[in-house]
Amino acid sequence: MSATEPSVSPEATPSVAPGTAPVSIFEIFLTFLVIGATSFGGGVVAYLRNALVVSKGWLDDEQFMTALEISQALPGLNATNMSVIVGDRLRGPVGAIAGFLGMTLPGGLLVFALGVFYASNHGNPAMHSVLAGIGASSVGLLAAVTLQIGHKQLEHFTEIALVVITVVMVSFLHISLLAVLLTVLPLALFIYRPRNDDRPKITEEEAQ
Repeated sequence: MSATEPSVSPEATPSVAPGTAPVSIFEIFLTFLVIGATSFGGGVVAYLRNALVVSKGWLDDEQFMTALEISQALPGLNATNMSVIVGDRLRGPVGAIAGFLGMTLPGGLLVFALGVFYASNHGNPAMHSVLAGIGASSVGLLAAVTLQIGHKQLEHFTEIALVVITVVMVSFLHISLLAVLLTVLPLALFIYRPRNDDRPKITEEEAQ
């Protein structure tokens, strides 16, 4: 690199796989637009994984789980947070904006239209049947994506124990999500803290 050529730090550039062209802003917007327009309820996690991991290959399962965990720890909807995180990872702040707009635009328009429709048809038994079917489908999609990625995240007893503790606290003890997060997060940080044994050992030859 010449003296006149500015240096670019790895942190300043979006994450793009070697040998591949950067993902276009329009593709980020269009991908999340389709997800936002075709996903319903809790099943959006399955749609996100299918689009970002399986179809596009923008993330692997580990990266997807990391982004999902961050999204769940932040205020707001998981899907919206994911669109911002992934968009920023691919193309920086502009990509984050494109992902956010694509994810929220169809939902906002659809909710407005459905709100008007439901207000005039809420007494129709068919409406309740449709909503019940959508709810059941969302549960099935969540179960499917849990089985697909869960086996890669729950390989040790400690990880399974943390999941069981979280489920018991939320589902059976009805403790608030914030209280569960403040309880389980410090415990997980302590369990997975860096240890001296995990650090690479330096031989005497390397030290010289």
